[in-house]
Amino acid sequence: MTAAPIIDRTEQRMTARAWGVLLVLCGALFLEGVDIAMLNVAVPAIVADLDIPTGSAHWVISAYVLGYAGFMLLGGRSADLFGRRRVFLVGLAVFVAFSGIGGLADAGWVLVAARFATGVAAGFMTPAGFSIVTTSFPEGPLRIRALTVYGAVGAGGFTLGMVAGGLLTSVGWRWVFFAPVVLGALLLAAGHALIRPDQPRDRTTTGFDVAGAVTVTGAMVTIVLGLVNLGEGHTVSGLLALAVAATLLSAFVAIERRSSAPLLRLGILQHGQLASVSAAGLLFMGAFFGFQLVVTLYLQDLRGWTPLESGLTFAIMGADMVLAPLLTPLLVRRAGNVAVMTAGFVSATAAFALLLRLDSDWAYVDFLPTLLLIAVAFALVYGPLTAAATAGLSDSEHGVAGGIVNTAFQFGAALGLSLVTIVLVGDGSGAATLDDYRRALVVPAVAALLAVAIGVALWRRERGAATV
Repeated sequence: MTAAPIIDRTEQRMTARAWGVLLVLCGALFLEGVDIAMLNVAVPAIVADLDIPTGSAHWVISAYVLGYAGFMLLGGRSADLFGRRRVFLVGLAVFVAFSGIGGLADAGWVLVAARFATGVAAGFMTPAGFSIVTTSFPEGPLRIRALTVYGAVGAGGFTLGMVAGGLLTSVGWRWVFFAPVVLGALLLAAGHALIRPDQPRDRTTTGFDVAGAVTVTGAMVTIVLGLVNLGEGHTVSGLLALAVAATLLSAFVAIERRSSAPLLRLGILQHGQLASVSAAGLLFMGAFFGFQLVVTLYLQDLRGWTPLESGLTFAIMGADMVLAPLLTPLLVRRAGNVAVMTAGFVSATAAFALLLRLDSDWAYVDFLPTLLLIAVAFALVYGPLTAAATAGLSDSEHGVAGGIVNTAFQFGAALGLSLVTIVLVGDGSGAATLDDYRRALVVPAVAALLAVAIGVALWRRERGAATV
């Protein structure tokens, strides 16, 4: 029996099965986004319960980022070579398993190891899911709609994760890990039923670049490790890690140029808009994560708010989940992905600029304009950015493109967190003051402004090409 088509191509509309597949993929992206966001709120309770030294507390989050960023490209290439459905479902299963192990951990090292493995699983799951979206829906209105919904849910995971983290931590920090297990198990069952089997692969194209995988993964891990160390003030070890990363990246480039089956075809960065869009995405996510950290510390350390109160402050940013599917497709049809994405960067820049007026007695209403502008920014950026990243690329390289984009997001997050921490802590002589928080908030404002500059350059290039 022939499976029902995912798309009704005669009417160019999505079938019930297509909506089901999209729901599974969106759920997995939401799961990945909400996972790391919840930890921001839960870390103090985890550290106290497991007696983790204060100087090592960051590894609860850093281990996940290291695993995620370090294996993202390998995950994207694996999806292209071994089957998107297979890699997605295996990655989701491993994600669920190690989330459960994290919830059962009775020692800090067990939790950190579980977090690293969970991040590795996300590094395979996310680009595979992204490539399923871009290859299941034909280019045009259907793909724009699918990516808009996908992007809105992904952004919702980041913005609502802190709210969920506050709620679950109030019950018990282990539920921050057990709740994703429940959701992940449901998504795994639905994915097996709804996502169509991978097409048979040409065995002549299944070569796997082991040397390239080892060097690029090592480079990404050491880059993030270097950023974390610099953020903590360990200058020597941070610079040493970055030097090692530079050496590994040089080795990776040399290997890829000579490999008959490269992990990353280097020429992919010279076609279309992938490199520029990824750079803009790096800056945008770095700005957001830096903003989120500074405001959370301001609310809890300077103002004395509880984790739940701090988490609920960010709830309004979840409005992007409503704005994106209703507003973004209309704007994209009129102005194009790059223009809409750039408008989102402008909204983010305005949002972070407003925070530079931060005072010691700000209430929720004072943060509201910034929070609403960030919701608009995510609604305008996430879907159009992912669509612009794959423009001009063949379907066979969408998995790698997804890996590059998401790697940029993770490195952006690490860079943003490291820079705001360096500015906020300063010389480490005491608790952060109001002036320290204000200086730290300059980082996301500048990063968002640089993203605007990249977006404007891309838009002008598009207009120039259209008039030739």
